[in-house]
Amino acid sequence: MTNIALFHSALGVRDGVRDAAKRLTSAGHTVTIVDQYDGTTFSEYSQGAAHYKAIGYPTLMQRALDGVTTLPDGFITIGFSNGGGMAEYVATQRRVSRVILLSGTLPLEMLGADGWPSDVPVQTHYMSNDPFRQQEWVDSLVSAVTACGARIEVYDYPGTGHLFTDPSLQDEYDPLATELLWSRVLSFCGSSD
Repeated sequence: MTNIALFHSALGVRDGVRDAAKRLTSAGHTVTIVDQYDGTTFSEYSQGAAHYKAIGYPTLMQRALDGVTTLPDGFITIGFSNGGGMAEYVATQRRVSRVILLSGTLPLEMLGADGWPSDVPVQTHYMSNDPFRQQEWVDSLVSAVTACGARIEVYDYPGTGHLFTDPSLQDEYDPLATELLWSRVLSFCGSSD
């Protein structure tokens, strides 16, 4: 079907990312997991945040671009949490067909982008009471995407989990919300505008 670049959260490539890749591959897509941590993973958000702050956003952004150099134009970017910002950044630097943000958005100004590509639709997915959700960041992205005439779909799920699709995070995992999210994501990946 299409190529997909998958960007992990501050915790690294964990079960939730691998599960996402399996679901997307089973639907016929070719998935590239962009591992910006070179295999390092974390079990605590504070550890992951300290790690990405030590690396620095400019380096992470370059690693995101380096991770998609072999993909032809028209691929999809999907990012979990911190990886949502990476998925957005790549979409402002490369020609992508759509962007899916799972529990993570950043205002374009934070990425050094002047605007959103007018032909790139976006989906966002959050739990309504996600403790890491920055509603002003979501609103900023929605405004930027709609201002250029692109389509954005915003989905909220009841609950408090952050990486709620990751079965290894028992305090956050929500199987019903996960299945609904993936039905929406897979439909979006296969749709044409």
